[in-house]
Order: sequence, then structure tokens, then C-alpha cells
Amino acid sequence: MPPTPDDAIDYPICTTPDPGGWQEVAPGVLWIRLSLPFQLDHINAWALDGGADGWTLIDCGLGDRHTLALWEGLLRDALGGRPVERVVATHFHPDHIGAANWLVERTGAAFASSLTEWLFARTLSAGNDAATDAAVERFYRRCGLAPETLDAVLARKGAYSRGVPGVPATLTRLRAGDRLPVGDRFWTVIGGSGHTAEPVSLYRPADGDDNGMALVISGDQILPRISPNISVWPTEPDADPLTDYLASLKDWATLPADTLVLPSHGRPFRGLHRRADDLAHHHAERLAEIESLCASPRTAAEVTQALFPRPLDPHQTVFAVGEAVAHLNHLIRKGRLERVSGGGKGGPDIDLYRRRVLVGEAATR
Repeated sequence: MPPTPDDAIDYPICTTPDPGGWQEVAPGVLWIRLSLPFQLDHINAWALDGGADGWTLIDCGLGDRHTLALWEGLLRDALGGRPVERVVATHFHPDHIGAANWLVERTGAAFASSLTEWLFARTLSAGNDAATDAAVERFYRRCGLAPETLDAVLARKGAYSRGVPGVPATLTRLRAGDRLPVGDRFWTVIGGSGHTAEPVSLYRPADGDDNGMALVISGDQILPRISPNISVWPTEPDADPLTDYLASLKDWATLPADTLVLPSHGRPFRGLHRRADDLAHHHAERLAEIESLCASPRTAAEVTQALFPRPLDPHQTVFAVGEAVAHLNHLIRKGRLERVSGGGKGGPDIDLYRRRVLVGEAATR
């Protein structure tokens, strides 16, 4: 999506940590940068100093050897060898939860997340059974992917468990509205949905020790320069996560406008309300574009190609297709599109999406 103009976003922190590096962004709050082997090449983790109780870590990168080696150095240097009280995962995606099990076992920390995100991670890290593999193939086949693209996507089987080799066996459950103690301060859990089913964000209001600085660790729900991926996945093919995400965006307006946002990707920023408005506007434009495109019947693959015309690798393809289907399903729910069998266009196993002719429109034709 076109980013919010930088003159509408304030980036008060001028430097960025190197991979495996860190810097303080507020008293007792460390910004840690971890590298990723994807086009989106980094994730931000956050370490909150709880004093005598130890550190709270928010998100942790992949569970691969490279990331674990970085954490060995971070535990020693950034955290000064002090105890880790808990590890929090904002959601179940591998770059956020992958190293959690290792960190819990390495430090003796507790693990906290929402119940839904923990259950998703536990299920996916165990691998797919034959029925799930069949559902995955059926979903992407019905999207109308070209045979070579379909083969490449299906070859990613087991990708989740490679990034998340284990998930902590026990959970401290976080719910929206909970207050998470860190030292003598509390962070309030903000709920939401859309990017995943029950992600966790954390908000700390300002007090005199922060020079009036309110903070929110936003996870992937609000990012400064890219739109969080809103996708439909093969195990819930008729889902409408976009409705949930658009509703969640409205909740950010209840936070102070000058809150410093600590996102999972990109740099800390101010401009929360404007960014939420721009993300809602972006999705409205996408929906209008797709509805116009489906004036003639289209497959989900064709819609994906129109939205993302650049070459995509298999990893990017699954997110792009999921995003396209999320918008298509939203328009079906709104009564703007209908889904029909492909028939002569790709065969009966391919879904087509076409614009519904509404009563008022039919009368004018």
C-alpha cells in the first residue's frame, strides 16, 4: 500500500539497532532487532525491565540457529545476565513465537499469550495430518493457481514447524483488558483481530517518569509503512477477517494521539490515529478495486495478480492469495460479489467471483 506520508508520521528515534543489537527507547524499555530470512527482513522484539522480578520479553523471532545465537548474546549483554520473568508472544506467526520455547527452557521464564494464539501455534507446530493437507491443496486449487505455482506453494509443507520447532507447553492466558505487571508499572492488554484471530498488544499510559510518554507495543496490528497482512487460510476458507480488522482499527482511536507506537516491523513512531485512518482507507480502496475488477468473473489467482503484479516467491504467494481471498470474502458478506463454480473457465474445481447486479442497478440497465 502507499505508505502514510512521512510528514504525517513522527519518528522520534533517529537510529535503528543492527541485527542482534538493541537500544533504549524509554526508561526500562529496550528495542531489540532480529533478522529474518524473508523480504521483510527483520522483526522488533521488546524487553521490559521489571527490576528485581526480571525482564519481560515481547516477541522473539524465529526458532532457528541464527536467532538462538543472537539471543544468547542478548541475554548476556542487553539483559545483563539478569532473570527473565516471562516471554510474551503477540501472536502465533513464526517470527513472533518461534524462539519462545527455547527462551522459556533456557531461562525458566513463564510464557504468556492469548489462548487462541497459543492453540494455533501448538496445532501448527505439530504438523498437518492427511485431511489438513488435502484441505490446503483444495483451497489453493480452487483459487485457480497455475500448476507450477500450486506445486511451489504445496512444497512449503512443514514451513511453520521449521520456524517454530516447539511451543511452550504451559500458558499464562492474556485477555483484552488484563493488566500485566512489569516491576511497579502495569501494561494493559489490548485485544483485536484480523491479522490473526486474537493478537495481543500492550499499552502503558504516561506518568511522570516518562516525561509524559505513553507507549503501545502494537505487534503487527499497526505498522508504520506497510499494511498488516489480512488473510484467509485453507482451514477456514469462508472467513471474513477484514471485518474484524476494520473494527479493531477503530479501537486505536481511544488511545492518546501522541502515544509512541512500538511496532513489530519498522521504526517506533507517533501518529497512531492518522495511521489507523490510512489503513482503513487503504482497504476501502482495495475493496473498490476488486469489485470493479470482478465486473467480469475472476479467479482468486487473477485478483491476486492484479493486486500484486510483481513476481512473488512461494512464501509471498500464500500471503498475497490469502489477502485477496479476504477481500473477496468481505465483499461476498457485504452482498457485493458472489462466488460461483468456474465451469468452462478452469473447470468446476475453480471458484469464480463476479459482481452481483443489485436491484437498483438492474433497473437502470
